[in-house]
Amino acid sequence: MSALTLSLLQRRLPKSSAILTGVRSLTLNRSKRQHNSVPLERAIEILKAYEVGQPKRTVELHVHCLPEKGQLPIRGSCILPLAIKSEVKLLVFAEDEKADAAEDAGADYVGGDELVEMVREGKVNFDKCLSTPEMLPKVAKIARLLGPRGLMPTINKGTVISSDIAEAVKFAKNSLDFKADRVNIVHTGVAKTGFSVEEIINNVSAVMYAIRENAQASPKKFVRRVYISSTRGPGIQVADA
Repeated sequence: MSALTLSLLQRRLPKSSAILTGVRSLTLNRSKRQHNSVPLERAIEILKAYEVGQPKRTVELHVHCLPEKGQLPIRGSCILPLAIKSEVKLLVFAEDEKADAAEDAGADYVGGDELVEMVREGKVNFDKCLSTPEMLPKVAKIARLLGPRGLMPTINKGTVISSDIAEAVKFAKNSLDFKADRVNIVHTGVAKTGFSVEEIINNVSAVMYAIRENAQASPKKFVRRVYISSTRGPGIQVADA
C-alpha cells in the first residue's frame, strides 16, 4: 500500500474517540426511549387509533413483576367489569348432588367416570375445568392430557372445589385467569379494541389489582413495568397502571 493511499484512508476513518462518542449517544437515546411512558388513557387512545375499524381485536397487558426470593408462582383470577369472551366452556368433574348444583349454576359439561372417558377420547372441547376432591383420583388418570393445556384441576390453583360448587362455577364462567412466565412477566388479554376507553381502563385496573395481590411485600415495588399493546398496535409503556 502506497503512502498516499494510507494517508487517504486515515483521513476518511473517524477517530476512535468520535466512534465512542457516537456509541454513548446511541446508548443514551435508547435508554431514554425505554423509560418513556404515557398515561394509561393516552396509551389506549393510541392503540384504538391503530385498530380503527377492527373492534374485535384484543388489547393485551404485559406486566413485569419483581417478586421476592421464595415467591410463590405468580397467578390468579379476577372478574372483569366487562368480559372479553361472550361464552366460556366450563367442564366440571362431579357426581350426585354436587353435579346437580354445578349444572344448575351453568356448567357446560358435568359428570363422573363417563366424562373422564369423553375427555380421554377428545369428544369435548372446553376452556376451564373444575373438580370435586372425590373425583380427583379419577381425573388424575388423564392428567397428561389436561396438564399441558393448563386444565388439570389442582388445590393450589383453586380449581378443586370442596364446598359451594355453584359459586365456584359462576366465578369460573366469568373470571379471567392469568399467570406469569418464567421471567415473571404476566401476559394476558384484558379487553377488545371496540370497548370504550373507560371500559378498558376498568378492566386493566381489575387485573392489576389481582396481580398485586400476589405481592409478599410491597405491592408498589412488586410491579416493575407495565406495557399495553394490541394485535396490530405497538407496545406502549404505561405510567399509571
